[in-house]
Amino acid sequence: MKTWSVYILRCSDGTLYTGITNDLEKRIESHSNGQGSKYTRSRLPVELVYLEQAGNRGEATRRELEIKDLSRGDKMKMVGTTWHPPGLKRPQKHV
Repeated sequence: MKTWSVYILRCSDGTLYTGITNDLEKRIESHSNGQGSKYTRSRLPVELVYLEQAGNRGEATRRELEIKDLSRGDKMKMVGTTWHPPGLKRPQKHV
């Protein structure tokens, strides 16, 4: 019996894509080849930045939906990075 996983990919434009699979290696390969999803196809290359195991498909689907409902900031905390939109100046520290 294969284990289900919830994963997050960082796309070349800085966006995040969340999905589920029971064969991570094959799924990442299909994303990288432009065959994984319509969303990632035009945002190659993609990079796996988060992985979480789930007990079964139902649990994986529920967790995927929970993650998709999070704000971008909360998702970025999950993947351990901070993102600043292009063209937006970062706040300067006042000394």
